[in-house]
Amino acid sequence: MRNPLALLPVLAALSAAALGAQQQKPNILFIFSDDHAYQAISAYGSNRNQTPNIDRLAREGMLFRNALVTNSICAPSRAVILTGKYSHLNTVADNRDVFDGSQQTFPKILRQNGYQTAIVGKWHLKSEPTGFDFWEVLPGQGHYYNPDFRTAQGTVTRPGYVTDVIADRVMHWLEEERDPSKPFLMMYQNKAPHRNWMPAPRHLALFDGITMPEPLTLFDDYSGRATPAGKQEMEIDRHMNFGADLKVKPPDGSNEQRAYDANIGRLDKEQRAMWDAAYEPKNAEFRAADLQGRELVRWKYQRYIKDYLRCIAAVDENVGRILRWLDANGLAENTVVMYSSDQGFYLGEHGWFDKRWMYEESLKTPLLARWPGVIAKGSVNTDLVSNVDFPETFLDLAGAPIPADMQGRSLAPVFKGRTPTDWRNSFYYHYYEGPPVNAVHNVARHDGVRTARYKLIHYYIDGEWELFDLEKDPMEMQSVYGDPAYADIQAELTRELAKLRKDLKVPEKDKDLENL
Repeated sequence: MRNPLALLPVLAALSAAALGAQQQKPNILFIFSDDHAYQAISAYGSNRNQTPNIDRLAREGMLFRNALVTNSICAPSRAVILTGKYSHLNTVADNRDVFDGSQQTFPKILRQNGYQTAIVGKWHLKSEPTGFDFWEVLPGQGHYYNPDFRTAQGTVTRPGYVTDVIADRVMHWLEEERDPSKPFLMMYQNKAPHRNWMPAPRHLALFDGITMPEPLTLFDDYSGRATPAGKQEMEIDRHMNFGADLKVKPPDGSNEQRAYDANIGRLDKEQRAMWDAAYEPKNAEFRAADLQGRELVRWKYQRYIKDYLRCIAAVDENVGRILRWLDANGLAENTVVMYSSDQGFYLGEHGWFDKRWMYEESLKTPLLARWPGVIAKGSVNTDLVSNVDFPETFLDLAGAPIPADMQGRSLAPVFKGRTPTDWRNSFYYHYYEGPPVNAVHNVARHDGVRTARYKLIHYYIDGEWELFDLEKDPMEMQSVYGDPAYADIQAELTRELAKLRKDLKVPEKDKDLENL
């Protein structure tokens, strides 16, 4: 009879080999912020703020110039990333919809292929997270100060500033709860810099004494475009409130006061003292100035943009903490790090805040990726890529199967500088959360197609179109739809839009319109 002890070295060797193979699969750290405009990252050329830690990913990896979203709004973007499917197929077309957690998602597939999966931070999909070994997420939008978190064991309140707390929880899981024998997926998801832009105590005075550059289109009159551009309700001038948005205490008993108090009420006594010390002297100066007209708009813009960028300062600091932790723990070389946002955002361009449109500032999202030894340092990519490509990319990196019904493509070859010859040269966009059913910010429903140079937008409820030549008109101030000089381009893009709708199985009617 064979001595069973003699088999131990063989079994140990096989076990070590299996563990080694498992460890060769890269860890995936997906850092995701909410409403982080690419123009608020210094690697993208920001003229208003510096983001040295996010910039590190650009220096050590790849920066994408044309990362586009399929639907520029929070919940739909998150559903696209989980499923690799456009909004009309993944159950979330707007922020009212509940994500169907029973459907196929990339974290579930990663778990089936040996990964340990976790998500911390903003979830915003109403249902309970599925496919994760660990989850701790904000309820709804969450709070900037002393936030609540939903967990598998119930709701907990964690003291501190939300951006710091989320990073703390990410690091706690990585250090204390992760199984080091398995590769990991960590979805590290910030609330910031989502409205209403409440900075951390340490950043309340950041940018004081500085006048931020104004966008060239701050006082856009919306001529030269279809009528929806002038009908929206997202202007800094007319639609930004003084209380929760601009941190000026509203009159007692007003609706704005209730919104203001709901946010400020989360601060503890020490936090509130720092808050009042930072804002009240500036607010007193503002009241005394009695600004009107364009000067009032300029004041609102300065208050808004500084608070927005102060929120990003905390995001950037915590990205640096996590990157240094990877370095210190020997994980940087075998961890793919991606940084992105659920969509772009308006920082005063066209006089706006918020997102939703197919115009560039909200269609484009930041995307930076680092993979040591694979992605060339300091590389820049201009291909049309999208958030619908993220799950296929994660699965490809893990050596996991990519389901045939996913609608994006893996970026892995792009990371290696070998974009496939059949890569997309046109991209489909569709925004659903508009009148007549839902009128948040009153942005008209629309879809469209973008190529490297041109963009065709169809406001299908209103029966209007726009066509932009992005090379000649990068700020999209003058539609050339109907211009005879662009007749051939217009016809070509109209055909391409119809083709993309068919290829992507887009219904002829919006799901909400069918019930009207």
